[in-house]
Amino acid sequence: MKQIIKTDQAPLPIGPYNQAVVFNGMVFISGQIALHPVTGNLVLDTIEIETRQVLDNVKAVLEASGSSLDKVLKASVFVKDMNQFGRINAVYAKYFAEDTAPARELVQVAELPKFVNIEISVIAAI
Repeated sequence: MKQIIKTDQAPLPIGPYNQAVVFNGMVFISGQIALHPVTGNLVLDTIEIETRQVLDNVKAVLEASGSSLDKVLKASVFVKDMNQFGRINAVYAKYFAEDTAPARELVQVAELPKFVNIEISVIAAI
């Protein structure tokens, strides 16, 4: 049976979806953008700050699900500008150690919700 995860430690969904769904020992985290969970404001100062906020949101939903960053198996990263790849990776590497990092794709897209620069979703073990 699937379990819906909701936490006030991460931004509320901006559409008809949930922050995460737990099923069969796995957690599927919806795409997170750089919305501050308390203020609801976008955090877009720099791509580094934006990426950090996105990953902090991912971490909060993982923890509410009974998981953690070290249990992430797969990350999907969507960016508006591939030229920011190196700057995004520098922040990403602070959350995921290279030798145990999850599988990942990072793709450029035309637009993202609320016209942000990055969105990340993950699948993790519980």
